[in-house]
Amino acid sequence: MNRFQRVWVVFQKEVRDNMRDQRSIYSALGSSLIGPVLILLMIVVLGQSIFKDIQESNIDLAVLGSENAPSFILFLEQNGVNILPAPADPQEAVRNGDLDVVLMIPEGYGEDFRAGTPATVQIVIDSSRQSASARVSRVRELVQGYAAQTGAQRLLARGINPAITQPLALERVDVATPQSQVTIFLNMMPYFIILVIFVGGMYVVIDTTAGERERGSLEPLLINPITRAEFVWGKLLASIPFALFALAVTLLAFYAAFNLFPVEDYIGMQLTLNPVALFQIFLLSLPMVVLASALQMVVATFTRSFKEAQTYVSFLPLIPAIPGIGLAFLPVKPSMATMLIPTFGQQILINQLMRGENVMALNVLVSTLATLFLSGILIWIAIRLYRQERILFGGK
Repeated sequence: MNRFQRVWVVFQKEVRDNMRDQRSIYSALGSSLIGPVLILLMIVVLGQSIFKDIQESNIDLAVLGSENAPSFILFLEQNGVNILPAPADPQEAVRNGDLDVVLMIPEGYGEDFRAGTPATVQIVIDSSRQSASARVSRVRELVQGYAAQTGAQRLLARGINPAITQPLALERVDVATPQSQVTIFLNMMPYFIILVIFVGGMYVVIDTTAGERERGSLEPLLINPITRAEFVWGKLLASIPFALFALAVTLLAFYAAFNLFPVEDYIGMQLTLNPVALFQIFLLSLPMVVLASALQMVVATFTRSFKEAQTYVSFLPLIPAIPGIGLAFLPVKPSMATMLIPTFGQQILINQLMRGENVMALNVLVSTLATLFLSGILIWIAIRLYRQERILFGGK
């Protein structure tokens, strides 16, 4: 029996044992559905408040002092605004979240307007409330639109062409794709992909290391005619099918969530995921699967019990996932330096694919080699640990 056959025997044994343990299967399946379900919930809960107000023709707006500016109020109504009475304390209402924005027109507005001096209006907002941003932007645009219209009318009344005050004409050319317009949701997907990669094969790694030591079955396995390196490789490879299964399920769930769920009803546009892009994401994630299994095996080897290993290994996804969370708020452009950071380079490339952008083959190659290089170091450490007899006693 050659080396590959011995590794294959260990691989088969561990996969067969963990297939009988439904906990491993449920862990892989359950973790794969967390991301798609949470993102769909975010779309349903936040989608209308963040995106749909931009598309709506009518909005409700509470106005305090509407009798002080009848022409302004008429302009608002003609532009799809339903005027509502303002509460007695507008600032408290906005602070408590009862209203997104309140327009306040002071009593001196009419005198300043007739005198041709700037007439002040106030909008009460809570800038920390992200869900109100679209409605606040709409109100600001309406106020600025009325100001521009009034200024143009005053110039015409004096025989002046209003175009004189506009030396530049700004035309916006939006090159954003539907995917990039909803990056608030898409930028979270690399985080969930990292999470499912680490959780998918976690229980297999723990069971084949700390679990066997706790059950007392590790020593009989080590006395078999097989090298420690072959032993480590067999156990390591046994966790990979479970992680790949979880990864494939989560990508299929994302595809079903965005392509079959009526996302357009909540964000005003239909978001679709290209199957080719999802397959490319699957291939990009393969080095991270190897890295996750190697890192988990090293950590679990140092623990004394299954419970202790589960505690430590459960925190591992946070290490590579935290930079991925940062991508949702501070997008990073791909560069050779970022591609050399294991897992982070893949997350940047996944983010590009989700946005429908082109990915450079050199970046894929560099990020893959960097992640596999670190995986090789971790596998070497695991082999060194298993060559020591104290491996039978964990951290003791």
